[in-house]
Amino acid sequence: MLYNSTRNSNVKVSSAEAITQGISTEGGLFVPESIPELTLDEIKAIGEMKYADRAFYVFSKYLTDFTEAEIHYCTDNAYSTKNFETESISELAHLFDGTYMLELWHGPTCAFKDMALQILPYFLTTSAKKIGLDKKIVILVATSGDTGKAALEGFKDVEGTSILVFYPEDGVSPMQKRQMKTQEGSNVGVCAIKGNFDDCQNGVKEIFTDNDVKKQLTENGIVFSSANSINWGRLVPQIVYYVSAYAELVKDGEISLGDKINIVVPTGNFGNILAAYYAKHMGVPVNKLICASNINNVLTDFINTGVYDRNRQFYATVSPSMDILISSNLERLLYLMTGRDDAQIREWFGKLASEGRYEVTDDVKKKLTEEFCGGFCDDAETKATIHAVYEKYGYTCDTHTAVAVKVYNDYREATGDTTKTVIASTASPYKFSAAVLEALEGKASDIDEYAKVDRIAELSKLDIPAALADLRNKPERFNDAIEKAEQKQYVLNKLGV
Repeated sequence: MLYNSTRNSNVKVSSAEAITQGISTEGGLFVPESIPELTLDEIKAIGEMKYADRAFYVFSKYLTDFTEAEIHYCTDNAYSTKNFETESISELAHLFDGTYMLELWHGPTCAFKDMALQILPYFLTTSAKKIGLDKKIVILVATSGDTGKAALEGFKDVEGTSILVFYPEDGVSPMQKRQMKTQEGSNVGVCAIKGNFDDCQNGVKEIFTDNDVKKQLTENGIVFSSANSINWGRLVPQIVYYVSAYAELVKDGEISLGDKINIVVPTGNFGNILAAYYAKHMGVPVNKLICASNINNVLTDFINTGVYDRNRQFYATVSPSMDILISSNLERLLYLMTGRDDAQIREWFGKLASEGRYEVTDDVKKKLTEEFCGGFCDDAETKATIHAVYEKYGYTCDTHTAVAVKVYNDYREATGDTTKTVIASTASPYKFSAAVLEALEGKASDIDEYAKVDRIAELSKLDIPAALADLRNKPERFNDAIEKAEQKQYVLNKLGV
């Protein structure tokens, strides 16, 4: 299995090269030359495996330059109870009427990003050895809240690496900010950007493709890589949990082998729902992929109209990990939907960079609406959904998962589609305590962050994750905040270049 670049189909690299580079030299994203298949019998067999072995089975389809021993080394170290609170790694909670919460937040940072970022350091260091890379690897990360902490936790003190994370100063929750500011590890760094997530992400991409920076890094024995979902090594682990969820439903007798399911994903950068798309095209029986957005509904508009337009007001919401107007992973989907037309991708994403807007062809619009349905809700509806789910089912969800529940309820009411449905539950409610507590009690509270956490615990009967409880008394290590124009020089200064 080789990998092409979305902006140059002539590029052909191994999975180890794709994971190590993170992004292609001309700015394209790596995609596998083909999507491997899973038969229904294979999916049934996967249901009898533990999660690490399910991951091994899927990875063996994509990482064909890795040996079995190398993949087992990665999966066995990443997916164990030393990193996750539950032996199942991800949990399926039966919510209502054939609807299931796929809880992806039982890892060390209480967000779905752990599912990929606990294994990426193993992928990356193994890949570097395979291709004979003897340079120091510097991980640059832009985060809207969850990726940053998960990447920091995954890469802390990993030999031969260092990591720098950039987050929007006023665009993450207090708990997310505290998680990053108190991060331990000798090879980690965190900095706030005075702007939004797109400013952070654009800055990182520009640094990656800056020839002057590349030259300086080469002279100093350094190479960049990424822990954002632009890195294929971040995306492929996300495919696993959708395959795993379907296999688990079959194993538990909730569905029959071959029955279709819907999958609902709250997403901003499109990676999490793109992974579900890959799972579907591998052979997981999926009826509809439902893309849930908050009021920053650029993806909803795109799915419904075929026009991607980031020239709109940006909103800071109670679901900050979705406060994104440039969805990087959409490029991978459109590359596939255009028949791997790299010239078309260069044109569209060139327009996105220069004009902030592009429109896809009628053929791609048709493919989009066949595969996806898009919906959105605002903060008031998000909080009302948290309250309604709690009152009716005794289940407490976070602000991002609530967006998915609301959008799914709207979809079901509009279509009458009663297909059994998996909703990706992406974070612990404790990470967004102010909004969750306000939703549960119906009023805002001025008590401090940890008093809010304690109150949610009283109401929800959910244990407070140890990783969050332990933050109470940790000292803050990182308080830098810079203008977006200073990002490049900040990186070079931190690297001593």
